[in-house]
Amino acid sequence: MTTPAGSGAGFGSVSWWGLSPALDLQAESPPVDPDSQTDAEHETPQLDVLLLGSVDGRHLLRTLACAKLWSPRRFRFYVLESNLEAVARHMLIFSLVVEDPEKMGLQERSETFLEVWGNALLRPPVAAFVRAQANHLAQLVPEPDRLAKQLPWISLGALKFHERDALEAVFRFWASEEKGPAAFPMSRLWDSRLRHYLGSRYDARRGVSDWDLHMKLHDRGVRGLGPSSPRSLRGRAGGPFTDLSEASFLPFPHPQARVIHIREFRRWRDTGVAFELRDSSAYHVPNRTLASGRLLNHRGERVAARGYWGDIATGPFVAFGIEADDESLLRTSNGQPIKNAGEITQHNVTELFRALTAWERPRASEVDPMEVPGEEDGTRERAAAGPEFFTVHFLPLHSSQTLHHKTCYKEQFQLLYVACGMVHLLSPELGACVAPGGHLIVELARYLVDLRQEQLQAFTARVRELAQAAGFAPQPGARPSETFARFYKSRNSAPDCTNLVEESRPPTPEVLAPPPGLLAPASGVLVPASGVLVPSHEATNPPSEDLTQPLQGGTPPP
Repeated sequence: MTTPAGSGAGFGSVSWWGLSPALDLQAESPPVDPDSQTDAEHETPQLDVLLLGSVDGRHLLRTLACAKLWSPRRFRFYVLESNLEAVARHMLIFSLVVEDPEKMGLQERSETFLEVWGNALLRPPVAAFVRAQANHLAQLVPEPDRLAKQLPWISLGALKFHERDALEAVFRFWASEEKGPAAFPMSRLWDSRLRHYLGSRYDARRGVSDWDLHMKLHDRGVRGLGPSSPRSLRGRAGGPFTDLSEASFLPFPHPQARVIHIREFRRWRDTGVAFELRDSSAYHVPNRTLASGRLLNHRGERVAARGYWGDIATGPFVAFGIEADDESLLRTSNGQPIKNAGEITQHNVTELFRALTAWERPRASEVDPMEVPGEEDGTRERAAAGPEFFTVHFLPLHSSQTLHHKTCYKEQFQLLYVACGMVHLLSPELGACVAPGGHLIVELARYLVDLRQEQLQAFTARVRELAQAAGFAPQPGARPSETFARFYKSRNSAPDCTNLVEESRPPTPEVLAPPPGLLAPASGVLVPASGVLVPSHEATNPPSEDLTQPLQGGTPPP
């Protein structure tokens, strides 16, 4: 059997990395309105952002790194994901961002981030770091007071109690060394998923990789000129333009997927290792942060199992690897890029971490210990600038349609971001959470290599329909983009959630919902879950008989 083109099966049912370049959310948000500020004369303006399916925190990291280009502002990010493993990865990434520079240097932090974020296999030192951090986070999750003291920029207060227990179980699984690689045989799971995806084309997988890269990804990532909006250039340049007509003709690095080299793309397709920063033999420890749970039918019984159901078609190169503020990285020689996506990704991530390090508090040796209450021994806890600068709030799973019932969320957000895998949640109920004049950014399916051109166009048209039903209109003056769709909420638009809910709540777009049978691991490689298992979003609803396939040869857990 061969997976038909246009099925979207390569995207998977769980997202681990974004399929669009990282955005500076301040550049995408509406301008600060002085009249809307609080009565406090010297209080810093605040930006509230709701993100659905951002999965890897790339937009948050870039926004914080670019914050110095703007006037001082507080950030409150509200993150809603479809599974708790993504929440755990967010917490792990941010704990790495604020790791003590004296314990882990800039290069080591950048390389560790790349491996944990985008590699299926890790080096032993990186795997040891993941275990140590996961064990620490597992101890903090059930203790809100300790969490607020040591990680003040993370808030789990909105999560339900059973979600916090399940989140702790995820960290315990990451920290456990029980059974070693046998607990999560990533190489076998990856190969099994690849065999199901390619079917009869498996033996010709090198040729399939070449075709998907050169005939699909490269053609969808040609550079252009002109920003999507003058505000995006203002954020990068650090100051406002006085002549908007001049801004519209300045060069801007549009996505250029041609920097993805065939060697790195083929290596990732075969092994799951996107960023090979050391010798290939050093990567042999399974990356447990890419494990997720599902409920499958086994001989007529529902069985909880862990596996890999993420992306095996596009790869993690798009998020940081096809754009760069440094134009020299995108130069070509004899028609070929001089840098590949892996090198550009490493450069961009290193610069992000360099900028984020500047937000950390001074070391204990640079301050008077008496200035910090309760730190008599002279030590000082590290933070990105404390809760006064930014806070990341994690919202309960499946709460997108009920947020507007709470006063604290209704018309609260100046910016709403929706990933392409969460577009079906865009509704009048969600639009009611955006303040009048607020902006909506929707990630399009441009870099889903499984989809045909007509499917991409149909997806974009569907996004416009959903945005209009939710009370949004296209941003005036915004240039057309194949990567993001940009909308705004007019001051007088107030859709009636009670009347529009039934006709505006669509099923999941067909292009993003392949038959689950294509996503299940091959027989014999199912990993029974031990202890507490958190089913992923698509596993929480009882599947019908035609959506689950009995597993032959699998061994159900006792």
